[in-house]
Amino acid sequence: MPKNVTQKLIASHLLKGAMCEAEEIAIKIDQTLTQDATGTMVMLELEAMGLERAKTEVSVQYVDHNLLQTDFKNADDHLFLQSACRRFGIWYSRPGNGVSHPVHMEHFGRPGRTLLGSDSHSCAAGSMGMLAIGAGGLEVAMAIAGEPFYVKMPRIVGVRLTGSLPDWVSAKDIILEMLRRYDVSGGVDKVFEYYGDGLQGLNAMDRHVIANMGAELGATTSVFPSDVVLREFLASRGREEAWVELVADEGATYDEEIEIDLASLVPMIACPSSPGNVVPVSEVAGRPVRQCVVGSSANPGLRDFAIVAMMLEQHGVHEDVSLDINPTSRQILENLSALGYLGTLIHRGARIHQAGCGGCIGMGEAPATESISLRTMPRNFPGRSGTKEDKVYLCSPETAAASAITGVITDPRTLDFAYPHFKEPEHYILNTEALAPPAEDGRLVALIKGPNIASLPEFDPLPDALSGPVLIKTGDNVSTDEIMPAGAKVLPLRSNIPEIAKFTFYQIDEGYYDRAMQQQGGTSFIVGGENYGQGSSREHAALAPRYLGVRAVLAKSFARIHWQNLCNFGIVPLSFEKEADYDAIRSGDRLRLPDLNEEIRRGDRVTVINTTQEATFTMRNAMTPRQVQMVLEGSIIKMCRSCRQS
Repeated sequence: MPKNVTQKLIASHLLKGAMCEAEEIAIKIDQTLTQDATGTMVMLELEAMGLERAKTEVSVQYVDHNLLQTDFKNADDHLFLQSACRRFGIWYSRPGNGVSHPVHMEHFGRPGRTLLGSDSHSCAAGSMGMLAIGAGGLEVAMAIAGEPFYVKMPRIVGVRLTGSLPDWVSAKDIILEMLRRYDVSGGVDKVFEYYGDGLQGLNAMDRHVIANMGAELGATTSVFPSDVVLREFLASRGREEAWVELVADEGATYDEEIEIDLASLVPMIACPSSPGNVVPVSEVAGRPVRQCVVGSSANPGLRDFAIVAMMLEQHGVHEDVSLDINPTSRQILENLSALGYLGTLIHRGARIHQAGCGGCIGMGEAPATESISLRTMPRNFPGRSGTKEDKVYLCSPETAAASAITGVITDPRTLDFAYPHFKEPEHYILNTEALAPPAEDGRLVALIKGPNIASLPEFDPLPDALSGPVLIKTGDNVSTDEIMPAGAKVLPLRSNIPEIAKFTFYQIDEGYYDRAMQQQGGTSFIVGGENYGQGSSREHAALAPRYLGVRAVLAKSFARIHWQNLCNFGIVPLSFEKEADYDAIRSGDRLRLPDLNEEIRRGDRVTVINTTQEATFTMRNAMTPRQVQMVLEGSIIKMCRSCRQS
């Protein structure tokens, strides 16, 4: 039968299971990507596993999140990561070299391969004909150790692109249109595969913009073909030998199909505080702006910065606006400089920051109180910018630059000058100076551990029954940023679970940690709404609650990566069968799960008794037998140890 690109990628890497929708499958992983906010835990997990050498084709550790060295913590972790890469046979991208996703795409990505990354935006590599999936750090550690990756066989949605984009509309507006249609959970357990004549007008980095923010749809990943456009991209980076053609067979079909007429699109913007809160820019035009930030993995290409410089040649930055340029790589900076665009940005008053994630993860560039910040970044969850009660909008570089010029949110089509068309250079200046290859033999390399690096906590097996209080009840679409904040204050504690646990739910309930500590290590529960745990893949959002005594989360539904992270660390994820049962629970109620251990072993229903309200109801258990086993053992690490010992 004719296959689409996604089916070809899965079929060529399938190790277990059948390619039937919703069935659990196991696939071989060729490449892994880790970044420093999550990679420190991955390296500690590799140490705990006793790994000698990475078993993947290529694994790369990037330092792009925690670049601010305000004390010893981040600097110590950088040394630890460097020593771990030498020890385990992993490439190391040094601080300031750039954001993982575009750097990986330019230097390591290969069409036809699979990639697993401990960053939810690892799906960006789908732009180059890869099956690229974001996951929790522990799953990435397992892949580095040669283990398969388990995932539900996704529903494949074909997105047919027709026509060509009008002036002032770019790739960011395409993915914002997808978010307008699907919101932040409409892509759960789906792959979006893009095809059609409209692809020819989108270069590889335009495709990266769309694939990157597929994470905001909740999708398993997004996939583009490997065609002549990708061949040109690889050739311009001196890597044409990596190219293979990978396109859908004639007559290939999809589980669902939708169409986007690119010619009909207009500039779009995601309003606070969700990537799915999308409207045309014209609907919110005129609101005063204090900050515009260009960059991040969601708009990482040379074009995304050059177009801003070309617009600033016509007008300077408004006196009330801070225009922040967040370069995505050292290589991008060098090319911007050689082409004269960096000089224009500097001359016109833009603030040039270090190459890395920066403001996207709340590492600097925080906006002022009660002021609007327009960003070309992928997420605008509450407080993610580093400012509580922030007003962050997500938009294209064209809209950000237009608003920086006028001082108000501006539809770029209303500017008084013509659209400046950017032409990609045939050849790029390449910069690999800060990419360190693996050591040939890492067996004698000692891990360098500073005082902030703590060993993983012990994970006890699941008891026969659970009993304890509901310490917090949340609404819908609570993100991992709200469960475990990022930013300059919290992320430096990423390798110290006891310390980072103090910030659990800090964004929405500052008293959570104190209530958890009053339990003195006893069991407690979390109750969540729809799409609980959306956003970042950081496993700290599961690890910290587990450390504080959480052994089950009861929610209406879960985001894919967080669901698996809960299982990985021995927390039982249970789903409400009836809305009324969720509505009836109050924070502080005491729950009892009298037969939990036995019930998850034998079936898909779990009995819950709310002893405070004298009510009994059932929850749905959707774990696979493999996930049940890791929960029973206490973590996937303990399960793997048990398998090896037997």
